[in-house]
Amino acid sequence: MQQYQVPQFINVEDKIIGPFTIKQSLWVGAGGGLIFFAKVFFPALLFWPFAIIVGGLAIALSFLKINEQPFPIFLKNAFLYMVKPRFYIWRKEEPKRAGEKPTAAAKEPLVASLPKLTESKLSDLAWSLDVKTKIKDEG
Repeated sequence: MQQYQVPQFINVEDKIIGPFTIKQSLWVGAGGGLIFFAKVFFPALLFWPFAIIVGGLAIALSFLKINEQPFPIFLKNAFLYMVKPRFYIWRKEEPKRAGEKPTAAAKEPLVASLPKLTESKLSDLAWSLDVKTKIKDEG
């Protein structure tokens, strides 16, 4: 049998440009490009607050991780949490009483395809093994 070498660090992105991955390089480059165009088109009074905000966001998008999750994924999840509707229903169940009979729903078997137990344990065991092999062949 041949043996294959399995990569060890499959969840670590490759470093492309110096110590940065391609995603980090693109986020920093996009932030730098926005700051450059702001320097050209905005007066100094508007440029500095814009540059600080955009630079901080670009650095956060590039390097920040919250709970081992990249910041862009965290922002996406936070946005979807705010936008998606949430509707929770809690139904209080009545407590079961000691002398009460179970309802019809509780009496129904969980798996309808199981046969009733026979007298021979050996035939039951053979039947269960046949079912397991059929399931493996189908799956």
